[in-house]
Amino acid sequence: MTGGTLTRLKQRLALLFASPAERRHARVGPAHLWKMKRAFQLDYLRREGLERRHRLLDLGCGTLRGGLPLIKFLEPGHYTGVDVRAEVLDEARSELAEADLAHRAPVLLHATDLAELELATRFDVVWAFSVLIHLDDAALEKALGFVAKHLAPDGAFHANVRIPREGGGEEPEQRWQGFPVVTRPLDSYRAAGARHALVLRDRGSLAGLGHVTGDPAQDGQHMLTWRNAAAASGA
Repeated sequence: MTGGTLTRLKQRLALLFASPAERRHARVGPAHLWKMKRAFQLDYLRREGLERRHRLLDLGCGTLRGGLPLIKFLEPGHYTGVDVRAEVLDEARSELAEADLAHRAPVLLHATDLAELELATRFDVVWAFSVLIHLDDAALEKALGFVAKHLAPDGAFHANVRIPREGGGEEPEQRWQGFPVVTRPLDSYRAAGARHALVLRDRGSLAGLGHVTGDPAQDGQHMLTWRNAAAASGA
């Protein structure tokens, strides 16, 4: 039995004894880490200057694991979540109803192709937590094009990514819940952003930012921030 097979077996066994919240949020990541990952998202964004008045787009909002505290924090109607999986958005709506937060008027959208999604809003913050690591090159290009079109002139796009480990050799091909698990060099993200007039800044490892799981594959991921080239040059 390989290490990956053993890990998946342990995860399935853990779900047999999981709480309803753990089972729901297992759709978007390790069940036992959902509380930490929820807290990290709001904490990171607030440290980056997120204010209640800001409009935020949660790209790949999933089950609202991180979205729920953002909906609570932001002014009503200022949170928009987008996800590719309709069944996961159903869980998000259940999460919202159980938390009695529908009055905060978040917008939750199902979209299978970002190139076909047009929103009337420009967002101060675009957030994609554990999303870009599951996008192939074509999907990444669409995502960055969508962000560039919907980002406010002085807005910021934050996303975590997997980059090659120094001296680690070629990464084996992996998949998670039907999605690829993608590792790319930092320069490929820099170049992809530049094609959409977005300038990248590497914020360092997730562990260095307070996201500590004990799993090097997660904690070693890097947080990146893109800004509009015009705004970045004037900073």
